Amino acid sequence: MEFEDRYRQAQKPKYDCLLFDLDDTLYPLSTGLAAGCRKNIGDYMVEKLAIDENKIADLCNLLYKNYGTTMAGLRAIGYDVDHDEYHSFVHGRLPYENLKPDPVLRHLLLGLPIRKVIFTNADKVHAAKVLSRLGLEGCFEGIICFETMNPIHKSTISDDEDDDIEFVGSSLSSTTTNSNEIFDIIGHFSQPNSGSKLPETPIVCKPSQDAIERALKIASINPQRTLFFEDSVRNIQSGKRVGLHTVLIGTSHRVKGADYAIESIHNIKEALPELWEAEKISEVSYPGKLTVETSVTA
Repeated sequence: MEFEDRYRQAQKPKYDCLLFDLDDTLYPLSTGLAAGCRKNIGDYMVEKLAIDENKIADLCNLLYKNYGTTMAGLRAIGYDVDHDEYHSFVHGRLPYENLKPDPVLRHLLLGLPIRKVIFTNADKVHAAKVLSRLGLEGCFEGIICFETMNPIHKSTISDDEDDDIEFVGSSLSSTTTNSNEIFDIIGHFSQPNSGSKLPETPIVCKPSQDAIERALKIASINPQRTLFFEDSVRNIQSGKRVGLHTVLIGTSHRVKGADYAIESIHNIKEALPELWEAEKISEVSYPGKLTVETSVTA
């Protein structure tokens, strides 16, 4: 019996969950969605927030670097951003037609005998559109998105929303702060010895370690037994710090914090063949004499 237990433990797959970023991870950067998103963010800041167009590039760069997303940064420095309007403006004008069905990736994902979850900073509508355009509906157990991480901003789910998408909305709460004064973050960084602290954002998002830990809690994911697929180096490094095994997508150059680095998500089987080995694990029993029963897979 002791030998049997040890054998089964040795045969246990290393991972029981695959956590995937969405944008520029499940499809290549060359689709142009990222560039379109950057342009739309700038247009939103000029049209909706009346920010000087000449400041947009520097402001976006500082907000993204210090807060994870531009929206999180805008909220931090004092802008009253309507999240639904922001997402509709920024994502509603994207060239989704550039995304094509990916039957190869669909086959790879459906062939993986492991739990699979999406974790994106984007909103639910965008995530659903991307998965639909790629033909990847039904490949994932659920989606952790903006609404999941920030339930105070999206407390209810309407009856007409897609019931197949789990994790949207949660019982975990977050706090918000309101301020009428805009913090001059460009001026702040123009002073090399400024000792003042940056204002905090009420938005929960990657690469914050708190955000990643919140996502893992929501989806009941054990980081020690999970592979995290991301195109962002800083998100990879945050994931590594909370105990996730990490795969950097978009380059074969492995950076600090990345356990693996692959050019494309399509290379997953060549880079990580052990993920498919769960299908082949044999179940051993000992009814008096040694017999091996091989599992049948569809």
